[in-house]
Amino acid sequence: MEKENKMGVMPIKKLILTMSLPMMASMLVQALYNVVDSIYVARLGEDALTSVALAFPLQNLMIAFGTGTAVGVNAILSKSLGEKRFDQVNQSANTSLFLTIGNSLLFLFIGLFLAQPFLSGQTNVPYIVENGTAYLRIVNCISFGLFFSMMFEKLLQSTGQSIYSMYTQATGAIINIVLDPVLIFGMFGLPKFGVAGAAIATVIGQIVAASLGLYFNLTKNHEIVLSVKEILKPNLEMIKRIYKIGIPSILMMSIGSLMNFMMNKILITFSTTANAVFGVYFKLQSFFFMPIFGLNSGVVPVLAYNYGAKRKDRINGSLKFALVLAIGVMSVGTIVMNVFPETLLKLFKASDAMLEIGIPALRIISLQFPIAAASIILGSTFQAFGKGIYSLITSVARQIVILIPVAWLLSLTGNINNVWFSFLIAEAVSLMVSLYLFRRLYRNYIEQI
Repeated sequence: MEKENKMGVMPIKKLILTMSLPMMASMLVQALYNVVDSIYVARLGEDALTSVALAFPLQNLMIAFGTGTAVGVNAILSKSLGEKRFDQVNQSANTSLFLTIGNSLLFLFIGLFLAQPFLSGQTNVPYIVENGTAYLRIVNCISFGLFFSMMFEKLLQSTGQSIYSMYTQATGAIINIVLDPVLIFGMFGLPKFGVAGAAIATVIGQIVAASLGLYFNLTKNHEIVLSVKEILKPNLEMIKRIYKIGIPSILMMSIGSLMNFMMNKILITFSTTANAVFGVYFKLQSFFFMPIFGLNSGVVPVLAYNYGAKRKDRINGSLKFALVLAIGVMSVGTIVMNVFPETLLKLFKASDAMLEIGIPALRIISLQFPIAAASIILGSTFQAFGKGIYSLITSVARQIVILIPVAWLLSLTGNINNVWFSFLIAEAVSLMVSLYLFRRLYRNYIEQI
């Protein structure tokens, strides 16, 4: 345990790439399965695609709880490693799994009792409500695979073992992709499950990923020691520390769910086709956002470790390199969305009406991508330094204070194309807020090292 972790000694560019590329690759596979999922569902009809789009906010809320909890664990565990406080490393790891059990039980309840009212609150089309409810009940009630796979991946990332985290995510996603057509359309003698088949394929992939993540943590992650006794006897002080960082992240992503829900309510005043377009956009944009989130996952433990180790030079180098990489990737995304919007939409069997709405939507919304890249990397600093509240402030500014009111006001023009500009306006304001908070954090923490 006295051997210096690579996060403290490896050259910065090589370290960031080593930590992030496996995660970026696995996130790309995750994005691929999200898109493939919807491509197959689209073969069932536009209403089937809309049912999944309207279900997304509640599904995203589940991801918010898992990710937020894992972010808190990631920052504390990596910082404890940098400080050589190995008792805190093990305590945070074991407490994280107790919290994972709690999240699974919470969403079991939500899936059983709240899925149907959630869909009915957005539309009265029976087919959309029925299929969206079936989808949500499966992914929420059988959510333990998602929560454990996310936490096991974060434990691997926190100690610099990102390559194994890539294996778990990629395996789960590939299984999902393979099972999608089998379960949706009823192949090899299996019944045709329709939209519910996409949900079944998803949870099977998540359970396999969680099982693989447990195996890697027990056999490859030598810097933490997991114990059933310690998991079932959580440390209350550690829970407070985890959620001091994690709750702002949970709220930040939950705000994303609220934004999606409210945006769907605005768009449905135009047509259900507009909701389908919005759902497709979210699937497509994940090809560019997911790799940046992978980069973010690699950068957070590096920043936290070197903050604990008091290495200002390595913190600065990590931030500069990550910003350049993120903005470059997202600029490519803007180009792709503007050059090939029709080709992308036709992957989802887009009707003429869907193309008419979707082509300008992809071109306009994607203008925000490079701006969003900078905000995400600055947000990784907030997470690594235990200032999750800063990320929450920027998220609230972007998605609630600016985006929804502006989108609603622009919808009053009667031109749906105007609504899409609200994303660019909101992202620009969010970046200004992020820069202000980053300068404050840099002055109070990094300059003091």
